[in-house]
Amino acid sequence: MEFFSMVVRFFQGGGAMMYPIAVVLVIGAAIAIERYIVLTQTSVRNRWLWNEIAPLLAQGNFRGAVQVTSKSNAVIGQILSYGLARISSTTRRDDVEKAMEESLMDVVPRLEKRTHYLATFANLATLLGLLGTVVGLINAFAAVATVNPADKANLLSASISVAMNCTAFGLMTAVPLLVIHAVLQTKTTELVDSLEMASVKFLNAVTERSKAAA
Repeated sequence: MEFFSMVVRFFQGGGAMMYPIAVVLVIGAAIAIERYIVLTQTSVRNRWLWNEIAPLLAQGNFRGAVQVTSKSNAVIGQILSYGLARISSTTRRDDVEKAMEESLMDVVPRLEKRTHYLATFANLATLLGLLGTVVGLINAFAAVATVNPADKANLLSASISVAMNCTAFGLMTAVPLLVIHAVLQTKTTELVDSLEMASVKFLNAVTERSKAAA
């Protein structure tokens, strides 16, 4: 209860600019949670589907692989479906690879979307905090200009302390958002790398099967 009261006093002491920073914090947290859940679920689904498809590819059972990917909503299933569809008309590695690259170009933006907003929100929170502090200092100096000289020092120090709340809150918002942005970027990069690796393994399976058939 005491902690909650302290947070409320801290927030109220920062002035009007605390509210835009709070909005940035809420939106950034919502994006971070949504992206983390989506990327984690995508990674798990891809792993499950690949474990199911890998034995079929090793056996050259492309028809069975098509049946598996057509029933899955995993991202890797979409990419492999493009390659499997192209195999029905050609077995040339370049043609299959181009089809899968086309699918990958469609998938990657969906994995990366909204993540870049976190860095923007982190910068915005910092700037809003500084703006709130500057506005608070301007108001503080304007207020002490009309008071008794004996009270100026105490009033000015109290006003500056309140004005700094905005900068503190802005940094408390920006730092976690930057950390989460870095984590999500790393997670996205690892996911894209795994898709590219799966594509290469698929192409190698196709090439080996074609050589064996020849």
